[in-house]
Amino acid sequence: MLQVPGSEDIQSAAGSSEQLNRFAGFGIGLASLFTENVLAHPCIVFRRQCQVNYHARNYHLSPFTAISVMYNVTKTQGPKALWKGMGSTFVVQGVTLGTEGLISECSPLPRELSHKWNPKQVIGHLVLKGLSYVVAMPFYSASLIETVQSEIIRDNPGILDCVKEGVGRVMGMGIPHSKRLLPLWSLVFPTVLHGVLHYVISSSVQKAVLFLLRRKSPPGQPADGPSGAQSVLDAYFPELMASFAASLCADVLLFPLETVLHRLHIQGTRTIIDNTDLGFEVLPINTQYEGMRDCISVIHKEEGSLGFYKGFGSIVVQYTLHAAVLQITKMIYSTLLQNA
Repeated sequence: MLQVPGSEDIQSAAGSSEQLNRFAGFGIGLASLFTENVLAHPCIVFRRQCQVNYHARNYHLSPFTAISVMYNVTKTQGPKALWKGMGSTFVVQGVTLGTEGLISECSPLPRELSHKWNPKQVIGHLVLKGLSYVVAMPFYSASLIETVQSEIIRDNPGILDCVKEGVGRVMGMGIPHSKRLLPLWSLVFPTVLHGVLHYVISSSVQKAVLFLLRRKSPPGQPADGPSGAQSVLDAYFPELMASFAASLCADVLLFPLETVLHRLHIQGTRTIIDNTDLGFEVLPINTQYEGMRDCISVIHKEEGSLGFYKGFGSIVVQYTLHAAVLQITKMIYSTLLQNA
């Protein structure tokens, strides 16, 4: 059987190019996932501490003051002080996803919406989301406590402590709480409201951004050579940029509601947080809100409208860092693919 000279080299080059393309896609996605769940966690920890700290005089609306105090906390307590509770956040995500899957299997509620959706399917889909947030709610409370509790006074919790504390919260057992602890049923509405709105906003923004990016993208190019390298980047990056914009918009728009939600969840749990004004001391949380409406009223009256945005500077740091990682990753893989 005749073989065209050089055909083996062409096939080998094509194979190595395909492997590099797959590696690029995996690496880009992994970098984004790492940034969202690991690198951004210190910003999430500090943001939550600021949100529940009604004592704070410094609201940290600027990223520069946020970075300064985060540095002080790390200096006095060690680097792990800003990565606390990371394992429990994965537990909450797992419980939420597992609940969604279980309910969708045992009910007609759709887990995903088809292209030809109707209002009934949308309502059923949002009901499914809401039910999953309700099931995950006690574990979310336990995870929140782990992320804001000062490293100075707490023991090293295990990953499954979040599950134990969540079950204990439901059963009324476990760590003693004060009389100011709000019953779980009173937390259902703000928790579901925040979760569903976050999902609706992020999904809408993601679809809109993806639509705009794909309209602007050039027609498909062959997957070899520099043009092929560019096509790989064009295939992966619109998804990542749309996801980035969606999370950013949802977090910014719902920041005031998230502040209220976290204060209600943390009330009565005898949690002690770091002093977010300086980063060198600890403070107890002793709020006495009667519910969501009272919490909004008290924050507006005692801390002003900007009181709902305490710790907003950490969101700026978080998404600036995320954007930088995405851009650097894109540059690295663009260079690797073009030189392949």
